[in-house]
Amino acid sequence: MKILPHRYPFLLVDRVVERTLSSGKNRVGSTIRAIKNVSINEPFFNGHFPGRPIMPGVLIIEALAQAGGLSCFRPEDPPMDMTIGSVKETRFRKPVVPGDVLELCCEVKKDRGNMVLISGRAEVGGEIVAESEILAWFTPREQ
Repeated sequence: MKILPHRYPFLLVDRVVERTLSSGKNRVGSTIRAIKNVSINEPFFNGHFPGRPIMPGVLIIEALAQAGGLSCFRPEDPPMDMTIGSVKETRFRKPVVPGDVLELCCEVKKDRGNMVLISGRAEVGGEIVAESEILAWFTPREQ
């Protein structure tokens, strides 16, 4: 997780289960499966919603973006930050609640040097709960 600049409470990837990097410089085809364990102790549950806690959809998309970012970086790459440029084709199918294990599955679909298109899918118990296409770009990380 050192690749990501995020830390608690905004680090939304707990662990990487599987990661496949494409060969060569092009990132197309790189994939990742990562996990976010959704706990009742998440700070956002205090207000979203009292008595009926649901993980905000924008945070599910952020979790997909963080996992997608992890799918792009190779060990030899210099430290980079990824910024979301747009999200498209986003669908939320079921609510994510405390106790759920959110599986984040992403694949790089396009690579234009410092820009990528990532297709992401979030699942709980093998059932799709959200999906989105995320366009993002990379900039050198300030030290």
